[in-house]
Amino acid sequence: MDHIVLNVRDVERALTWYTEKLGLEVVRVEEWRARTVPFPSVRLNSSTIIDFFSTSKLPDDASNAPTNLNHFCVVVDPTILSELIVSGHFTAEEIVQPPCKRFGARGDGTSLYVRDPDGNEVEVRYYPWNPDDAVQKVHI
Repeated sequence: MDHIVLNVRDVERALTWYTEKLGLEVVRVEEWRARTVPFPSVRLNSSTIIDFFSTSKLPDDASNAPTNLNHFCVVVDPTILSELIVSGHFTAEEIVQPPCKRFGARGDGTSLYVRDPDGNEVEVRYYPWNPDDAVQKVHI
């Protein structure tokens, strides 16, 4: 799991709750307040974050959604994502947003948004390979 995205009524209130009640560290909050990034996050651990999207910035039909979960993101190997895209694994109806560079728990990566059979939005992402990651995994 890379990240989940929560739709919240008040981003500042959510940030305060997650940092004060759960002791989580903020990510990109000052940039969000300066309006240089579209959302802030809190870090669960070194590889997972929670992003906060303001419901006031959602389209009218999305702000009335019965859930606060916007989407969740899974990390896959770069070759898996490439194969999924090239092979036409997903139907046109399942693809929500085509692959492009996006920010995640480990920085910038490439991801594709798809919708599962129940309508849940799933982000499938890969990060460029980093030799330091391989060293860390070996020592865990």
